Amino acid sequence: MMFYGCDVSELAKEYGTPLYVMSEDDIRARCREIKSDFIDKYENTRAVFASKAFQTLEMCRIVKSEGLGLDVVSGGEIYAALKAGTDPEDMVFHGNTKSRRELEEALNAGVGTIVVDNLSELELLNELAAGAAKKPEILLRVTPGVDSHTHEYISTGQKDSKFGFSVEEVADTAAEMAINAENVDFKGVHYHVGSQLHDNTSHIMATDIILNMLGGLKEKYGFIAREINCGGGFGVHYAGDPKRTEAAYFLDPVMEKINAFYEASGDARPLVTIEPGRWIAAEAGITVYEVGSVKTNAAGRVCIGIDGGFPDNPRVALYNAEYEAVAVEKADQPCSEKVTIVGKCCESGDILIRDIMLPELERGDHVAVLCTGAYNYSMASNYNRVPRPAVVMVSEGKARLSVKRETYEDLISREL
Repeated sequence: MMFYGCDVSELAKEYGTPLYVMSEDDIRARCREIKSDFIDKYENTRAVFASKAFQTLEMCRIVKSEGLGLDVVSGGEIYAALKAGTDPEDMVFHGNTKSRRELEEALNAGVGTIVVDNLSELELLNELAAGAAKKPEILLRVTPGVDSHTHEYISTGQKDSKFGFSVEEVADTAAEMAINAENVDFKGVHYHVGSQLHDNTSHIMATDIILNMLGGLKEKYGFIAREINCGGGFGVHYAGDPKRTEAAYFLDPVMEKINAFYEASGDARPLVTIEPGRWIAAEAGITVYEVGSVKTNAAGRVCIGIDGGFPDNPRVALYNAEYEAVAVEKADQPCSEKVTIVGKCCESGDILIRDIMLPELERGDHVAVLCTGAYNYSMASNYNRVPRPAVVMVSEGKARLSVKRETYEDLISREL
């Protein structure tokens, strides 16, 4: 099996397994599609990579070189982004429960935009900004109240959400408080409807709701937004899903709505920001495992035991995520056997793929699970004291180590 010009079997031998393999070429291609279909196509726009999907120092440097900023959601992500050379002005800081320390770190670093999630955060930020003699630019995160028809754990725009203000709360309380807060610069609003979407209906509906709300804020307070952040959530191809959805499918109708609204109002159209994450990173990555056991259980299920699983990919257990896989050394052989790929952890739920057709496998073979570039490395844990895998970046047929594999010593390095 070849992956962007590199022999995956040879990568497994050189770097060990489990192994995350990321394609720099694919990452750059996705960034450039965002540039051509959004940034260059529409004036006064920007894109920030949702770094929670896959944040390494190298990834930060790649997206910066392609002209994208970073969406960060913690003090740790801010720290790593700064270490990688990201301009803090190009950061958008999210989070529904930012700590005092994280807000102070964001202010001290000069993070460009802080997305405020709730009234207590707005009060605290206004207080901290006064003490720091700063006036940060803020957006209010708004929950538009639309159903995105995705897994409930990655749906964020419905009314029963832990994120943001309701439309009614913004109209009645939050906007007025933000306008009157002396130490913050209230620029506009942010909304996000969910992740892994292949239908643009919820994006369009949410945009209508947000624009209507902004019209009400203008009428009530004279407030005219200078930025609208539309989030991301564009779908990619996992097993059972359609092919990756083009970004333009979501962005064109949204921009049509926004442009028409401001043309009718006579006001200057605000900066429009988007936050793709999974869409840029997911299909750029695979995870390579070595087969450690092959057995048939009492129920007749053929179980292929691999040397990874839940610690390097918790998405199956969290979301019932479905994946496709390839037998690395036997990719050209017929897929004649129905098997289940199971992980090594002491959990019955540590199963990566159920009932997949693959060639007959044996100990020492390698399996590559596809589309693992997003929310695998970033969610990895040390459950069962399993060291987290290395990350290899490939480009133009050459591979380089991007993140070292953890060692057993790393696992206990902070313990007393």
